[in-house]
Amino acid sequence: MRTIVETVRERALPAEVCAVISNKPDAAGLAWASEQGVATQVVSHRDYASRDEFDAALAAAIDAHEPHYVLLAGFMRVLTPAFVERYNGRLINIHPSLLPAFPGLHTHQQALAMGVQWHGCTIHFVTPVLDYGPVIAQGVVPVLAGDTPEHLAARVLGVEHRMYADVVGWLAEGRVVLDAMQRVRVHGIPSRSFVLTPTGVESSEGRYE
Repeated sequence: MRTIVETVRERALPAEVCAVISNKPDAAGLAWASEQGVATQVVSHRDYASRDEFDAALAAAIDAHEPHYVLLAGFMRVLTPAFVERYNGRLINIHPSLLPAFPGLHTHQQALAMGVQWHGCTIHFVTPVLDYGPVIAQGVVPVLAGDTPEHLAARVLGVEHRMYADVVGWLAEGRVVLDAMQRVRVHGIPSRSFVLTPTGVESSEGRYE
């Protein structure tokens, strides 16, 4: 979330982060966002008897800000199909694996258990199917000998921050198109992959230390 807010401001993108909403009152990001002058709100799932009631309250809080996009960042609740359909084509998530591999939780442990040599993360449009949807961009990191889930997670996180920042830029500039076949095209971006190299994260837009 912090990366998204800072990216919009530092790059002077034609957009603004209109609100940060969390289901956890103690989420550290709320305090930071408030310090930056961004509106914040808590919609606690514990205040509602059902997932449908919580999602309806969450949607009402979101709709009050009339956003073009809803960006999930560390939001760990499973959303109902009705909520997802409400924001069809506007709801974006980041997942710490190269989807469709390793959906759900404990992705880094799953990757090491399977013995894959490459791991990473995916930014995608959200659909009613968990951790499934049209891919906007993917980041790739090598799996190294002696890796632990913690080491692998840290390496993936560096790529996550870089690629989410660029995807936010693409969205703000109107480059991202979801076609009728549910495939993503990004105007002016020949490659939407981010690869961790010995000198930093490399993407179609350049290399970042």
